[in-house]
Amino acid sequence: MTTPSPAAAEAANATFHDPLAEGFPPSAQGRLLFWIAVVFSAFQIATAAHLIDMPSQVVRAVHVGFLMLLGFPLLALAKGAAPSIRLLAWGLAAAGVAVAFYQWWEYVPLLMRAGDPLPRDIAFGTLAIALTFAAAWAMMGPALPLIAGTFLAYCLFGQHLPAPLDHRGYDYAQVIDHMGFGTEGIYGVPTYVSSSYIFLFILFGAFLEKAGMIKLFTDVSLGLVGHRMGGAAKVAVLSSGLMGTISGSGVANVVTTGQFTIPLMKRFGYRPAFAGGVEATASMGGQIMPPVMGAVAFIMAETLGVEYVEVVKAALIPAILYFAAAFWMVHLEAGRMNLRGLTAAELPSPRKALREGWHLILPLAVLVWLLFSGYTPLFAGTVGLGLTVMLILGASVALGLPAGAIRYIFWIGLGLIAAAFLKFGIHIVALAVAALVVANIFVAGGRKTLADVRDALADGARTALPVGIACALVGIIIGTMTLTGAANTFGQFIVGVGEKSLFLSLILTMITCIVLGMGIPTIPNYIITSSIAGPALLELGVPLIVSHMFVFYFGILADLTPPVALACFAAAPIAKERGLTISLNAVKIAAAGFVIPFMAVYTPALMLQEGGPLASEIGYIPAVAYIVLKAVLAIGLWGAAVIGWLGHRLAVWERVLAMVAAAALIAALPASDLAGFVLCAAFAALMWRARGARPA
Repeated sequence: MTTPSPAAAEAANATFHDPLAEGFPPSAQGRLLFWIAVVFSAFQIATAAHLIDMPSQVVRAVHVGFLMLLGFPLLALAKGAAPSIRLLAWGLAAAGVAVAFYQWWEYVPLLMRAGDPLPRDIAFGTLAIALTFAAAWAMMGPALPLIAGTFLAYCLFGQHLPAPLDHRGYDYAQVIDHMGFGTEGIYGVPTYVSSSYIFLFILFGAFLEKAGMIKLFTDVSLGLVGHRMGGAAKVAVLSSGLMGTISGSGVANVVTTGQFTIPLMKRFGYRPAFAGGVEATASMGGQIMPPVMGAVAFIMAETLGVEYVEVVKAALIPAILYFAAAFWMVHLEAGRMNLRGLTAAELPSPRKALREGWHLILPLAVLVWLLFSGYTPLFAGTVGLGLTVMLILGASVALGLPAGAIRYIFWIGLGLIAAAFLKFGIHIVALAVAALVVANIFVAGGRKTLADVRDALADGARTALPVGIACALVGIIIGTMTLTGAANTFGQFIVGVGEKSLFLSLILTMITCIVLGMGIPTIPNYIITSSIAGPALLELGVPLIVSHMFVFYFGILADLTPPVALACFAAAPIAKERGLTISLNAVKIAAAGFVIPFMAVYTPALMLQEGGPLASEIGYIPAVAYIVLKAVLAIGLWGAAVIGWLGHRLAVWERVLAMVAAAALIAALPASDLAGFVLCAAFAALMWRARGARPA
């Protein structure tokens, strides 16, 4: 696959953001699409909560049908397309609905004739695949459709390739039956996850945003670190990291929190490119920060067949180190530029912010508790969403009650009803929400609250469009793997390289993940990279979760690396700087993200996993402490080398010394560790001596 040019990257980025950045146009078509989005979200909630019980295959088909019905016309409307194009978009939307209806109506007959499709089955299957490709190209640009198209072409024509790339050959009907029906192609596991977990958590984030969670995160971040040296950038790191805990998209995180943090950093004195790089780095870091991790944690647990808590355990220390590295970089840049903290008059009180908005944290806390208690992500997400809606609607009703004891009784009663879901299930939460909806019709300000809830439903559906379509298209890639066994060919190549050098194998895997991750959202990104490269690393002896985390990290970092760098191009118009310039700064700031996966492969204790030579030699707990110490020292040295400041401006040879010491600590050999610690001590001595030589 050829690398896209910067111009193509910018064009792809603009296309990707159109349906997200633009709301529903104030026209008759816009209002119609708005209500379609509301119905879409209501359907997803009803099926997730089992208020409507349908076969999983039908839910997936209807989910993709809704994506087509909403996506094509909304995109045409948002771009101001000509009437003929809009008419075509509605035609494509109608075709998508027809495919979904066919899957629903013919559900049982399709099961009965699986593997022996009728001509009309092949026609509808072909239409479903073509519509999925068209929707993905329109919403996200050519990157993902070209990759998926290559895999589909391999299914159809791969038998003509030379060995070992060839396969036995499959006729057209077999490929279409595999890709267009059943649970292996566009209605496979990615679409299942999109129609359940992902959509639910996107809605969860949309409701929390409507409730004021962004303001709470920003105010707390400003109050905690705004007065520190480089406070504005530290606010960006902290607020974007917090936002990432509930957001399903790093790019969406950039365009929400970035609207506030990037201008604040520029006003504070940071260079535009650095400010954009900080926001992009912190926003993408939110995708590796528990509990939600861009919903990838749930897919990873589902794929690996492990408990959710195991995935969170593996992600925890690397995520903390990632944000610690970003904090360290912005601190050093502030010192180099002599950028001091904000004044007390400019800062909100974090205590006041928490006192006024503490209740917003409750749904997130309940969500985390449920996940760690062993409940399914689907149940936890449904309950978390229900509690958020109860809080929003309940707050409106409470304002209409007399202040004092009656309000306390109301909130206690609502809390007891919410807690009753553990005994009576989600239906008690649904009944409470229905009662609050009715109550809001009759209280002052209640109708506005209901409108906010309705808007959150529409915004959640709109935000889910590119991710849902991408998950459907990624099913083509997964379907190719299951039909032809193509992953084995690539895996054997990786393993062959790894037998001679594990490091070279890891480098090759990293490059593959970054290339495949260009321009693709977090979730399909992980699905592609883990299905192709994950098994190869596992065969080389890398622990299961570590191998999947390795490919996940580098798939995520593709949104920061040139030439595509979606997160950086999203920050570009806010920072008023070129996307590629922002990308170069982001790569420097996110250095920990590039280093930590390699360290974890050689020492799995960094991800709190058993195994590895170090743990077998000194024990598991000492190994964890040792590898964390090495990672912290390496991050500190790298920051000083890149920024060129540590209490004073560093000479070139001092920066080289710091960089060599950091590189030595990253390796996992006893000799390199010893050299790294010696060089680190020498660098520390130099800094101490320079500090004593400077005038007070």
